[in-house]
Amino acid sequence: MRMKVLLLIAFTFVSVAINVRSDHELFYQNDAASMAANPLLVPLTLIPGAASKGAVCLDGTLPGYHFHPGFGSGANSWVIQLEGGGWCNTIRSCVFRKTTRRGSSKFMEKQLPFTGILSNKAEENPDFFNWNRVKVRYCDGASFSGDSQDEAAQLQFRGQKIWQAAMEELMSKGMKQANQALLSGCSAGGLASIIHCDEFRTLFPTSTKVKCLSDAGLFLDAVDVSGVRTLRNLFGGVVKLQEVQKNLPKSCLNQLDPTSCFFPQNLVNHVETPLFLLNAAYDAWQVQESLVPSSADPHGSWNDCKHNRANCNSSQILFFQDFRNQMLNYIKGFSGESQTGLFINSCFAHCQTELQDTWFADDSPVIGHTPIAIAVGDWYFDRKTVKAIDCAYPCDKTCHDLGFK
Repeated sequence: MRMKVLLLIAFTFVSVAINVRSDHELFYQNDAASMAANPLLVPLTLIPGAASKGAVCLDGTLPGYHFHPGFGSGANSWVIQLEGGGWCNTIRSCVFRKTTRRGSSKFMEKQLPFTGILSNKAEENPDFFNWNRVKVRYCDGASFSGDSQDEAAQLQFRGQKIWQAAMEELMSKGMKQANQALLSGCSAGGLASIIHCDEFRTLFPTSTKVKCLSDAGLFLDAVDVSGVRTLRNLFGGVVKLQEVQKNLPKSCLNQLDPTSCFFPQNLVNHVETPLFLLNAAYDAWQVQESLVPSSADPHGSWNDCKHNRANCNSSQILFFQDFRNQMLNYIKGFSGESQTGLFINSCFAHCQTELQDTWFADDSPVIGHTPIAIAVGDWYFDRKTVKAIDCAYPCDKTCHDLGFK
């Protein structure tokens, strides 16, 4: 029971954020060791004075973060993890979100386990264990990038201001002395780490080594099984409702509409700071909510396939392979840049930095014998060029795939 509760802490973002039906809860099919033993529990800190800067959650409560200080050789190094949790794209879905930890700090856990890239143990997190490690909580519903409000619904869309207030708070806590910094994030937080990557770079002098990591943030503008662009419809609502265009790169907006510029496939080539893309080629969240949402499969003809890939027929497998091919095609230009990093494994997974068994463990996912933690470290510290792209499904036997309940 305890294992299931801990997994829900990490993965509930897939259900509540955009009124996604919770009867398809994501879970690890091989979840016996999904969490580290006796993980470090880090308390929530609310940002004092954030309200005076207009930096508040959807319901007007203070935003927050969890911080565990670095030590030894990592005392002046910082890793910032932006929390994920979907989006809200309508007044109704954002009003609902106010009743959850994704829209109000009143409902946030008072402490969170720091595992994976946030672990303080060298055997679990070899390159970043002694860094200052921070998890910034997500309560705005637009990947830390909106800036508007709806007075009638008593909604504050202040993701950009939350981002700024969090960075100011962390700079005052010692991050301004950083000689190394890594901005990371998972899912909606992975998209946020792309959007804010260059802004993060400007916080530091040129002598500071600054890079960014997007985990499961490569959301594609894909067509679902019924021929509809479900995710584009969702993103369009987020961008319009929360006026996200104010905080998207002008270089992208000069070429494309704001909704297109919220898609990472169109953003990554505008990021100048070194960026690493970690993504499952068959991203489990996108399979469930973008490629085969219930709205596109009213008769449930995909249900058996979604629950167990062994039940997929040849045309269904081809549909997934086409999605992988689209992903690889979109990042061709990105992968050709010398400073970028890639780890695209052929798994049905989502968010692989935060849980111990996918980040760094005896049976972690690997590409060419290299686990994710080592690949990210090799890239960050310039030990190796990392452009790891897996062979197509079903060749990878090291996956920790997600299923659907």
